[in-house]
Amino acid sequence: MKSQIFYTDMYKEIENRIITFLNEYPDFLSASTISSPRAAGDALQHILEEHFESIIGSLCKKYSASFARRAMADLAFTDKKDLYYLVDVKTHRLDTKFNMPNLTSVERLARFYEDDKNYYVMLMIAYNVPSGIHLQVQKVHFVPIEFLSWDCLTIGALGWGQVQIANANNIIVRDGYSRREWMLELCDVLFEYYPREIQKTKDRIEYFKRVKGRWEERADIWK
Repeated sequence: MKSQIFYTDMYKEIENRIITFLNEYPDFLSASTISSPRAAGDALQHILEEHFESIIGSLCKKYSASFARRAMADLAFTDKKDLYYLVDVKTHRLDTKFNMPNLTSVERLARFYEDDKNYYVMLMIAYNVPSGIHLQVQKVHFVPIEFLSWDCLTIGALGWGQVQIANANNIIVRDGYSRREWMLELCDVLFEYYPREIQKTKDRIEYFKRVKGRWEERADIWK
């Protein structure tokens, strides 16, 4: 089902609300934590978990921020049409040269998207630290994964494969993109990815066959 949040300009309004809210929030980092992207990210995530329901306001029918550490998302809500949104909070300090955040497992996403009412949403907070302990949010992306172009995504070698942002400094959003088209593209990407992983596995097997052969030829001086 088409979300009235994402297939209208409402999600852009939510992005602006998040920017305003975070930039008006009192400074929450210390001199010892401001230089740590992890500390800043954890703090931003905690603030959003506490206040996201009020940020989206009347769009939300039911809200939750109680998830296990390895869950797909950090918070979730259901809208008035009973569409279900899992929101994965990511943060990126803009003056870092390289940031390649994981999004989600391809297998978990495929199962989650068997229900057209489900949306897996990336909430990316891009910020800098202009002075002292003051954190300034510059850009927010609040989009379902299917709006992210494959020109800015890659697959990481973890389990079935992990969808990743190739470079957090270069996020390409295709507004209103079709989920069907995106999922077909995902399958094509995986059809290229898996054979390469099979070849890597074959190469590793051959390497350790050679390692085993060398160890078989050694005298056992440890007995």
